[in-house]
Amino acid sequence: MSPTSTTGMTFEKSADSLERLIMVARHIFTQALEFVDLLESDEQLTCDSKYLPGSTIGKHLRHARDHYTLLLDALESPPPRLVNYDVRLRNTPMESSRAAAKQAMKDTIKRLEKLIPNRALVDERLTLNAVTPHPQVFETTFGRELWFCELHAIHHWSMIRVIAGELVWFYCLPVLDYGLTWSALDSQNIKITDGSFGFAPSTLVFKGNDAALAQSRY
Repeated sequence: MSPTSTTGMTFEKSADSLERLIMVARHIFTQALEFVDLLESDEQLTCDSKYLPGSTIGKHLRHARDHYTLLLDALESPPPRLVNYDVRLRNTPMESSRAAAKQAMKDTIKRLEKLIPNRALVDERLTLNAVTPHPQVFETTFGRELWFCELHAIHHWSMIRVIAGELVWFYCLPVLDYGLTWSALDSQNIKITDGSFGFAPSTLVFKGNDAALAQSRY
């Protein structure tokens, strides 16, 4: 008997689960790549948010991508294949360079796509080490952790969306030097055209959205 969720939906394991997970990851990174193409300068990656102190677009892109890197590195390591998301790879080029950010995300997509032929990897056992703040050890699978990385990235895309909403072209530069008023600058806000950017698939499905991630259930 197939397990049924509290929403009444029936869930069955598919032979192409890994491919579907990687399809979602590819779409999530594609959203980020398209967003970076909207930026006009590298400085926009490093502008500090007023509403999320200490946050920058570059930091959120790097942090989300790091989780995939740590997971893939663990998968490629010998047993017991330890993954620890508390490891930080700060101050990398992708935090401050649009070109580096795009290349880093493209490289991660390629690493993921190379796994597609080996469908059994979705159930590959991993050991997760976490600080909660107390040290914890959990047994998990690559498929489960890949899904976590995807939801984690979407969470950070939503914060990028907030920063983009407040960010203007000359945000980090002296405004008066350009003879522009704040209202004029505000008209140059970054416009995100993808309405699904930063929204979880479950939310998109619930809303009946026609975005790609809302269709991934089929």
